[in-house]
Formats: sequence, structure tokens, C-alpha cells
Amino acid sequence: MNKIAVVCGSFHQSEIKRMLEYAQASASNLGLEIVEIIWVAGSMEIPLALDCLLASEEIDGAACLSIIEKGETGHGAAMGNAVIKTILELQLVHDKPIGLGIIGPGAEPYQIEARLEPHARASIEALTALL
Repeated sequence: MNKIAVVCGSFHQSEIKRMLEYAQASASNLGLEIVEIIWVAGSMEIPLALDCLLASEEIDGAACLSIIEKGETGHGAAMGNAVIKTILELQLVHDKPIGLGIIGPGAEPYQIEARLEPHARASIEALTALL
């Protein structure tokens, strides 16, 4: 059984808790064992947590769950681009898959609810395809 980790951004904690439940159900259905769940402050902290987790021989892959809303400035877009680029680089550095379950950048509040389940489940399915 492949062992995975999940990194969750806590800035939108109630929504991310629901995403985590969907991710856990998908992992179970796909025969994956979630051996570690780490909560970080927000999306910017996800890459460091992933880097630490993927350095472990015990972890075969990881998923990240977070939300980056559209703000009044370009901060969210810049942050989201940096975070996603770094996550992609971490896959190559560690040669382990990472399922991207980040809603946004640029998500409007009214768009979040409909994306919780599909993004969470897709993050697990994506990393499973590469294991």
C-alpha cells in the first residue's frame, strides 16, 4: 500500500477540513494510506512542508489542499504562481508525485463551495496516477 501525506492550509480551515474528508475518502477508495496530515498557516507555507515530507523514505507522494482567493491587488496571483511553480519543482527534486488541490489563485468567494470536493478528490487521483 502506498503511503502519502496531505498538507492543508488553515487560512480557510472550515472549507479545508471538508476537502480533507473528501481526500481521505478518495485515498481509502484508491488503496492509499494517509500516514501524515500537516496543517500550515496558508498556501505560502505548503512547499516547505511538502519538501520535508517528501524527503522521508516512508512517504510515496503527497497532496496539498488550500484556497487562494482573489484579492484587491495582484498579491494572490503572484503568491499562487510562486507556490504552484515550487510544488512542481518539488515533484522533480524528490521524484514523487504531488496532487494539487489548491483552489485558485483568483478564486471568488462564490466559486469556492462548488470546487471543494472536485479539487480534493482530483488531488488524490492525480498523485495516484503517478505512483
